[in-house]
Amino acid sequence: MVEKKLPFSKEQIEKIVAQYGTPFHIYDEKAIRENARKLIAAFSWAPGFKEYFAVKATPNPYILKILREEGFGADCSSLPELILAEKVGIVGEEIMFTSNDTPADEFIKARELGAIINLDDITHIDFLEKHAGIPDIISFRYNPGPLRGGGNAIIGNPEEAKYGLTREQIFEAYKIMKDKGVKRFGIHTMVISNELDPNYFIETANMMFDLIVDLNKELGINFEFVNFGGGIGIPYRPEEEPVDYEVIGQGVKNSYEEKIVANGLAPLKIALECGRVITGPYGYLVTTAMHKKEIYKNYIGVDASMADLMRPGMYGAYHHLTVVGKENQPHDHVYDVTGGLCENCDKFAVDRKLPKIDLGDILVIHDTGAHGHAMGFNYNAKLRSAELLLKEDGSVEMIRRAETIDDYFRTLDFSKL
Repeated sequence: MVEKKLPFSKEQIEKIVAQYGTPFHIYDEKAIRENARKLIAAFSWAPGFKEYFAVKATPNPYILKILREEGFGADCSSLPELILAEKVGIVGEEIMFTSNDTPADEFIKARELGAIINLDDITHIDFLEKHAGIPDIISFRYNPGPLRGGGNAIIGNPEEAKYGLTREQIFEAYKIMKDKGVKRFGIHTMVISNELDPNYFIETANMMFDLIVDLNKELGINFEFVNFGGGIGIPYRPEEEPVDYEVIGQGVKNSYEEKIVANGLAPLKIALECGRVITGPYGYLVTTAMHKKEIYKNYIGVDASMADLMRPGMYGAYHHLTVVGKENQPHDHVYDVTGGLCENCDKFAVDRKLPKIDLGDILVIHDTGAHGHAMGFNYNAKLRSAELLLKEDGSVEMIRRAETIDDYFRTLDFSKL
């Protein structure tokens, strides 16, 4: 059982709300740094270990700067994400560029930055060569198809996912690149998302190490790195337990020694591109109860909406919810906690047992530090909320202001009407 604690007191959050208003996302810098160090420590045995933070999870330069200071690189999948990495000093092979249906200008920017390009399809070889040229180092994303069971609503079953190359294609792709004179190679996969069972990741390591051995034997290629992707989940529900990094690290180490070292293929760098598990548990969406509606069900309307946190409406995902100052009161009321979009799925909680909520109460939605603000949108002309950073010294800094009506209209030219 994971106790869902807040990194601030009732008095602290009331002062923050008084200064900035609600809704907003707030991130706990101290907890993010400590978590980053734990992941690195679990792979301290691995030569050249690198965590490429999945920028898509929390695309804010202040967060990226913190993680760069902790030794992380950046996993980028678009031109703006590449620019974000560049802005905070993450360049060169500290960037892993993995995208799909990629426009030419994004490959060009990745080449300009010296990023490691990880191709998603065998046909992208000719496209990359035509528009950006073949780099010194290349990687391909492997999709194991039915060889790997599992999957979930976020990434799907591998054989139904749009990502990566088949086993047959990946042998052909590396042969093509070798024939084109490429001397440096890496390999990548990403077959699961938000998974709490550490055995999935150890199994992935076994699969990829076997593939590397086979590729080496058939093509004579020596790989510099293997990237296992991300996908480590977080305990959104209090009854769930967090993934133990040490268990994954030790399991991967055992497999590495059995398959890579034993076949004379060491050193092989190990890489991950986690996002959710790095920042997810350390972000919170803070909102205020505005309305109370009692019809066939009891509803609490808050000033945040699905535009601030899409996951519950999109996936039916659970996010724990704390009514500030009422943590120890009986949870003897049942509510749907809703936002103001014209969509019935705009609900942060459904049939949730909570303490009695009064108008003006501050509600905190947990575990929004990844794929929270990042997935925001402007349907119903809703404006995206601010992002704040709770710094290690207890002070608060705004790291992204809230959108304004002027921002919303900025791409329109009313003078032509």
